[in-house]
Amino acid sequence: MRGDDDLQDGMFSYISPEKRVPADHPLRPIRKMVDEILKEMSPKFARLYSKVGRPSIAPERLLRSLLLQVFYSVRSERMLIEQLQYNLLFRWFVGMEMDEAVWNHAVYSKNRERLLNEEIAESFFQRVLERAKAYMSDEHFTVDGTLIEAWASHKSFRPKDGSGKPPGAGGDVDFRGEKRKNQTHESTSDPDARLFTKSSGSQAKLSYMGHVLMENRNGLLLQTFLSEASGRAERDAALLMVEAIPAGKRVTLGGDKNYDTQEFVRELRVMNITPHLAQNTTNRRSAVDERTTRHAGYEVSQRKRKRVEQSFGWMKMIGMLKKVKLRGIDKVGWLFTFTGAAYNLCRLRNLMAGT
Repeated sequence: MRGDDDLQDGMFSYISPEKRVPADHPLRPIRKMVDEILKEMSPKFARLYSKVGRPSIAPERLLRSLLLQVFYSVRSERMLIEQLQYNLLFRWFVGMEMDEAVWNHAVYSKNRERLLNEEIAESFFQRVLERAKAYMSDEHFTVDGTLIEAWASHKSFRPKDGSGKPPGAGGDVDFRGEKRKNQTHESTSDPDARLFTKSSGSQAKLSYMGHVLMENRNGLLLQTFLSEASGRAERDAALLMVEAIPAGKRVTLGGDKNYDTQEFVRELRVMNITPHLAQNTTNRRSAVDERTTRHAGYEVSQRKRKRVEQSFGWMKMIGMLKKVKLRGIDKVGWLFTFTGAAYNLCRLRNLMAGT
């Protein structure tokens, strides 16, 4: 018997979002971990808000919704708010009722700017790591860096002293034949961005540089760091991040050829870290000698270190960090750390499911 095409809207729903989400949905274990973390962070949130005045959007809901934006590659906060209007899965994860009113996108953005900073993002990141300790190596690590394109165009890269050719019709700037360097030029859109290219022959772009420290057993991120893009940034950031490795035993650190310098290797050995770095023998002698390369563990580290590219690929393609939509090193820095925490949550969910 053919069913009726009844177009009458129902007035009531007796099924909650909790019952509509399948029991085996991949977001369920993540939601459980996130709720535990946010409960621990509640005292920190309480210190950030006044006890009087108009209530803001709950910080717990802000963080849950931002995680959804990362997990589902929602390209803007306006679109995220639109999804919350009718997407029951999003409403369930954030903690909203079926008929609860959704915030205005401008109000949401203002609340996000007031709440989120590097301290909150780092606190969330570290609490995710606490739940992943059973899956992490305490002996073998990898460090790497990647360029993150800034939300600024070449047209905005203007001389600091105000000289240069004036913009034409439509804001077009003709900079042909003009030598443009970070020492003499800066972006008017994002002054913290630097013109940089990581490899010869590739296009120079206004960018930041993101750095991670990864443990080699399961590819979990232990540290994240964002800096200005420069030729020394990767090595300088690596020395800062490895300080987080507990002292007391010799550990190994993998890395690509960019880290193979005499100064960097010497610093690692002083810190009781064995440099399992890829050898750079192009018209030079590598700083990593046979004392290191003769061991079987060196070859293992070289295989394992390539896993760090998976984290960068996830953060850029899924987390949309290939070209960030925030400006300023502080804002881009917390976003990079928060996206790293989201990546760890996905890895941890998969690892827990496999045990």
